[in-house]
Amino acid sequence: MSERKLFQAADLGSRVDQTDKPAIGIITSDDRADETARTVLRARRNGHSVLVTHRANEGGEAVSFASQLGAQIVTPSTDRNDESLVQTLTNASQQLGFPGLIVHSDLEEYIDYDRSVLEHTREDAYAVRARTERTGGLDDVLVAIPAYNEADSIGDVVAQARSHVDTVLVIDDGSADETAERARDAGATVFEHRTNRGYGGALRTAFRQADRRGADHLIVLDGDGQHDPDDIPKLLAEQRETGAEIVIGSRFDPDSETDLPVYRRFGLWVVNTIVNIGLNTGRSGSRISDTQSGFRAYDARAIRSLANEDRIGDRMDASIDVIYHAYRNGYRIDEIGTTIDYDVENASSHDPISHGLVLARNAITTAGFERPLPVLGAPGFLVSLFGLVTVSFLFMEYTPAVLSSPLVVFLSVVAFLTGLVICVWAVVVEAVSMATDRDT
Repeated sequence: MSERKLFQAADLGSRVDQTDKPAIGIITSDDRADETARTVLRARRNGHSVLVTHRANEGGEAVSFASQLGAQIVTPSTDRNDESLVQTLTNASQQLGFPGLIVHSDLEEYIDYDRSVLEHTREDAYAVRARTERTGGLDDVLVAIPAYNEADSIGDVVAQARSHVDTVLVIDDGSADETAERARDAGATVFEHRTNRGYGGALRTAFRQADRRGADHLIVLDGDGQHDPDDIPKLLAEQRETGAEIVIGSRFDPDSETDLPVYRRFGLWVVNTIVNIGLNTGRSGSRISDTQSGFRAYDARAIRSLANEDRIGDRMDASIDVIYHAYRNGYRIDEIGTTIDYDVENASSHDPISHGLVLARNAITTAGFERPLPVLGAPGFLVSLFGLVTVSFLFMEYTPAVLSSPLVVFLSVVAFLTGLVICVWAVVVEAVSMATDRDT
């Protein structure tokens, strides 16, 4: 078919997305409507333009879905074998100016975009077949369980997790009991820390081990039995369906049946609010309802970057550090409902008040460095304004007695100066941040 005839036959529309990435070429059929829609969504989410051709005479619902989702439909020639369809997509891709083409025809499989682009870079060919994730089984999934003195519960957690995946890694964080032995007896691989490094230290080990093993997905859950390992397939399905780099099992999702004590619910609301202000999710409409849930799924891209991240702290507030890492890297974070059981016998022994204060302090500190003007500058301005207004009453003809006392005057001056210092600090941090962004 000539180039002219190809474009006369192709419903390519008046505009095609321009990109420096190879286009994704999909070969579909009438019975692959759902798979086609999913593949188009994931491809566009990963920054690729999509060309779709079909084996059937009309393409049916699959082609209709693809078109509505922004894919360009390429009508095939009369010869509809796969080799001919690949050539049809290749011709269209070349004429549209894409630097290459990644062809995907087995729509039950999920495209591994990083590996596919790397393969295209290495191959001396314009069009290459897509590399896919190993979705036929769960051997590409690593479940990691940070554990510290969890001998009473770790065996059951490992056994339940192994009913869903083949590989379970327990990070024994310097336990003084039989955590490591019981984890091995249940079928887990155990990585032992000689000393206790804290939750963040165990989490860093999980990322590095997952990266070394080449895992496509990493599921992290607690070893005390509060998280339900039967929700592992739900997190994986959500990640594979949406392409989100991180999926969080949320206690605040409508599908969650978690019974949160009032004090814990309030503390989490405070921390979640501070973190979301730092992320500016209110403007983007992507608020994270549960920033502190440790039940999470990470894809290969997130695993690689987090394995090399040196800003993850050692303590329980490492969950916040991971969230901000995702924010800085432009990762998508999705949430699904999960139920956390706080009535288990071996639940976390952290004092909720001190733990909450640590989380709040880290959230405020990190948010202040990420968005200094709204997080620090605005409160500083209000404090300074309050002090200034209070002091100004001294210069009025009538000053209320309560405002003229030396203590009130002193506190007002302190408030004004403190707010002023905070404002200056916020401006300095913002300037340094902008300069750093320009340099990078």
